[in-house]
Amino acid sequence: MSAPPVRPRSGLLLGAAANALALAALTAAMVAIREHLDAAHVALAFLLFVLAASTRGTRTRGVVLAALSFLCFNFFFLPPHYTLVVTDPLNWLVLFSYLVVALFATHLITRARAEAEEARRRADELNHLSTLGAETLNAGRAEDALHAFARVIRSALQADACEILLPGAADGPLTRAARDPALDAENLIAPAAALAADRGVPVIERPDGTLALVTEARHDAGGLPDDANARGVALPLRVRERIVGVLRVTRVAGLELTPEQHRFFRVLGYYAALGAERVRLRADADRAEALSEADRLKDALIASVSHDLRTPLTTIKALAHQLAEKGDEDAATIEQEADRLNRFVADLLDLSRLNAGEIRLHLEVTAAEDLLGAALQRVSGSMPGREIRASVPPGDVLLAGRFDFVQSLRVLVNLLENANKYSPPHHPIDVAAVAEEDRLAFRVADCGPGVPEAERDRIFEPFYRRPDVPPDVGGAGLGLSIARRLAEAQGGALRLEARPGGGSVFVFTLPAVRLDGEKSA
Repeated sequence: MSAPPVRPRSGLLLGAAANALALAALTAAMVAIREHLDAAHVALAFLLFVLAASTRGTRTRGVVLAALSFLCFNFFFLPPHYTLVVTDPLNWLVLFSYLVVALFATHLITRARAEAEEARRRADELNHLSTLGAETLNAGRAEDALHAFARVIRSALQADACEILLPGAADGPLTRAARDPALDAENLIAPAAALAADRGVPVIERPDGTLALVTEARHDAGGLPDDANARGVALPLRVRERIVGVLRVTRVAGLELTPEQHRFFRVLGYYAALGAERVRLRADADRAEALSEADRLKDALIASVSHDLRTPLTTIKALAHQLAEKGDEDAATIEQEADRLNRFVADLLDLSRLNAGEIRLHLEVTAAEDLLGAALQRVSGSMPGREIRASVPPGDVLLAGRFDFVQSLRVLVNLLENANKYSPPHHPIDVAAVAEEDRLAFRVADCGPGVPEAERDRIFEPFYRRPDVPPDVGGAGLGLSIARRLAEAQGGALRLEARPGGGSVFVFTLPAVRLDGEKSA
């Protein structure tokens, strides 16, 4: 998109002189045949001249020629000749009618020229935007699209160079993602680009190397470089109020932009911002894909190793049992540690099956009291001396849900054992079955140290152990992760809440069922 042509002062003076000579020649020619002309012929000839001159010149030139022709009309062609005196009142009507028509015609022609110039500029903008769209669609990679943006923007603004810079990983320093024309060797990032990214407003570069910030108010009004002293501009690229890169345009002769170019520059900057965001999203997608592949390989390795460990563990346990029968005192310890390692291997296998969606569930309608009673019976032998206070709704209220009894029992037992690990001795554990709208909830509360809010989601990640957990606390950090996934596989959830007065409350929810067997609304 080019700026409107600006004619030099010498050209304007030459054009004005040519128009004055043409007016004088036309007037002299009509004076020579004045006896054969009436006022209408003279007015028409002058009007045609003014219209012709207005199509080539400015509004001011048209108005001046209309005024000069008005004087010539009066001086040379209305009696008494060679004087500005008008004796016939009708001639005043002729003169002023001519002047009004000439001025109005000049205005119309000038406005039509301005509209035609604006239409041409809009056509240039559409042409550049269509080129930008075609280049973007033809670009196979997001990075190629940025190079197309830089090339089209440089051409549209008639700049010497255009470059698009993106922040590095973790919002690090800017790196050059695209430039037109391309550099033979990588050079340093311009200070203006770094400043624009840091302050979030356009930065103007001046020939002496100084930088000027564009204020927010001026930027919102479209204010960018408006004088030839601006050698370049660095424009921060935003998507949803977040800076995703910087667009920098330079021109050694001065980057003087018209108001229309200001607007078009901002439009191009918006498209460049979308291109920069596309590059970022593509990089995020590539990283997510790599992490997903690494996670898949990890699950495959865990499953393979777990299967391979089960056979030697079975052999170790069998040999330990034989030694125990022969009276070896260490055999019991060997067997206990083999059982512990076997549980760890089983957890690894279950985690890999859950990740692969291979856990089979048998959903049935079961009373909450049955699940709660089975869980208390399961942990009674492993928690000697620990008081567990269980509660269900009083009266005739019977809570029930649709879930897999075996897997839900596993989740509830894991929560009780977890509470036993972290609660001080002689402190009770509270477990309650309650209704939460359309959910059946089991709440397990302990008197342990609690979990900081920042850690409440991380404790459900596989193998995660809080830094403040004593090393003698058993477990590999898989229990809560498996419990949450088993809950979600049944359409439920597992969350952690802070207990008033200290401690933690794990809430295990499942789909509730009415007493008649229908799901509660």
